[in-house]
Amino acid sequence: MRISDLLAIDELHLRLLAGDPAREFGTVHITDLPEPGRYLAGGELVLSGLMWWHEPGDSGEFVAALVRSGVAALGAGQAWLGHIPADLVAACETAGLPLIEVPTEVSFRTLAELVVPRLSGDVRDALGRHRRLVAAIAEGAGLSELFELTAAELGVTGAVLSASGEVIVGAADDPVRLARAYLTAPRLPAHVGEHTLFAVGRGHRAAGWVLACDGDLLDRADLGYELAACVGLERGRMEEGRRVERRLIEQLVVAALAESDVAELNARLRTCGIEATEPYAIVNATLEVDQPRPGDPGPATLGGQVVEELLGREIVAATGATFTAGGELTAGEALTAGRAGAPGADGGAGVARAPYVAGTDGAVALAPLRGHTTAELAERLRAGAEVLAALPGTRLCVGLSGSLTGAAAVKGGVEEAGHARRLAEARAGGVVTSDEIYTHALLLATVPGDVRRSFSARLLSPLLDYDRRHQSELVRTLGIFLDCAGSWNACAEQLHVHVNTVRYRIRRIEELTGRNLATMADRVDFYLALRDTGPPR
Repeated sequence: MRISDLLAIDELHLRLLAGDPAREFGTVHITDLPEPGRYLAGGELVLSGLMWWHEPGDSGEFVAALVRSGVAALGAGQAWLGHIPADLVAACETAGLPLIEVPTEVSFRTLAELVVPRLSGDVRDALGRHRRLVAAIAEGAGLSELFELTAAELGVTGAVLSASGEVIVGAADDPVRLARAYLTAPRLPAHVGEHTLFAVGRGHRAAGWVLACDGDLLDRADLGYELAACVGLERGRMEEGRRVERRLIEQLVVAALAESDVAELNARLRTCGIEATEPYAIVNATLEVDQPRPGDPGPATLGGQVVEELLGREIVAATGATFTAGGELTAGEALTAGRAGAPGADGGAGVARAPYVAGTDGAVALAPLRGHTTAELAERLRAGAEVLAALPGTRLCVGLSGSLTGAAAVKGGVEEAGHARRLAEARAGGVVTSDEIYTHALLLATVPGDVRRSFSARLLSPLLDYDRRHQSELVRTLGIFLDCAGSWNACAEQLHVHVNTVRYRIRRIEELTGRNLATMADRVDFYLALRDTGPPR
C-alpha cells in the first residue's frame, strides 16, 4: 500500500510531515522502544506514541534505528506529547524517512484495522495492549497501578528495584543480590538465577532502577523492554512534578549562604516542608566516575541522584542546578510546592519530601529527621552505599551534618556537611558524619594529596630506607610509641621487647631524622605523617 493511499482515507485525518508519499509499506508494527531495530524485519509502517522521547536528540537515534532496519515509514501519534517534536521531523527529513502525523483522536488500532484489514490476531492484541497502556499513562495511573496493569497485559511478573536494592514496586525474594547483579552485569538484559534484569531508562546505573522479571525472558526480550519502558515513563513523570521544589530549595540555600533575614529564611524553610522548630540534617554528596560516558552529568548531580535513591526518594533532586540566585516563584508555584513538600504528599502518610540542590561542590540535601537521629540516617546511607560499592569505577562520597533546627543553621550545616564530604573523598569514598571531622583528619583532608605525600616522605623516608636495609622496625616502633603517649614501658609491652630496645630505637629514629621525640611539635609531625602513609602497625 502506498502512503498516498493511506493519506487519502479522509476519516483518519493523517498529515505527511516529511518524506515521499509514493513510498510503499507492507505491514504495520507498533512500538515505543527507544531502540526497536531488533524487532523489525523491513518494509513496515511503524506506529509510535513517542513515549521514548524525552529531549531533543532522542529522535535521531530512533530514526536511525528504523532506517537501518529498512522501515518504510513512521506514523507518530500526538496523544502523549500533544505535538510532533521538531527534531523528529528534521531527523526524518534528513534520513529520507516518510513521517505521518496521527492526530490524538485516531487510535493506532483503528488506523491499522483500516489499513490492514487482515491483520493477524497477535498484531491486533499488540495494538489493543499498547492502546490500553497509553491510556493508563495518560490518565495518570500511579506506579503500582501501572506496573500491575503492564504485568497483566504482558504476562510478566517481577519487581522494580533501586540500584541499592530497595523494592519500589512488585515483589522480590533477594533484592540486594539482584541489585548487585544489575550493577555488575557487563550488559543488560541479563539472566540472573530465576530472573531477567532490564534497565529502566538510560541514566547512570548507580542512580538507576532495574526491572527484575521472573523467569528467563532473553528469548522474549521485547516484553521486558516494553514493561521497562512503561515504568521509565512513569518515573519520568514523577520527576517532572518536582521542578518547583527544586527551585525552592535552590533559593533557600542561596539565601542562607547570603545570610538573609532569619524570618525570611524560616519562611522559605517552611515552604520546603520543614518547620522552623523541626530537626533536620544536611547531606552533601558526589559520585565520582573513573570513565564517564559522553553526556553523563557531573559528580555533584550524580551524587544528588544517588542520595535521593538511597533515602527512598523522600528527598527531591534538583539535578544539574548550581548555587546561583534564580527568579522568584509565582504564587501558584509556591502553593503547589507547599503541598508537595507536606507530609504525605507522595501518597504515603507521614512521608516527608526534602529537596536538594546540586551545586558546583557537591549536591546538598535537607533531610528531616522526623523522630530519627543523624546516626540512624548515616547508617541508612552507609547500607545503601555498601551495595553501590559493587559498581566498578565509582566512588560515592557523602558528608552528613549534625542535627540542625531553623533556617539560620542552613549555612553552617552546608559547610559542615561539605567538610565531611571532602574527608570522605580523601578516604576514597564512604559516608562521613560531622562527629568525625572535628579532628586532625579534617585538616589533612583540606591539604592537597601531593603535599601530604611529600610531607610524609620527607619525614619518614630515612626510617623506611633504614628498615628496608636492616629488616628493622623503626617505623612500627615509632607508631606504637606515639599511640602509647610516649610511654617506654607500654610501648615495650606491645612490641614484646625489653624497654632498653625501645630506648635504642627511639634514639636511632632521632639520629636519622634530626627530630626530638621529647618535644610535642615533633611528635605531632610524626603522628600526622604516619596517619597519611598508613604504615603496618
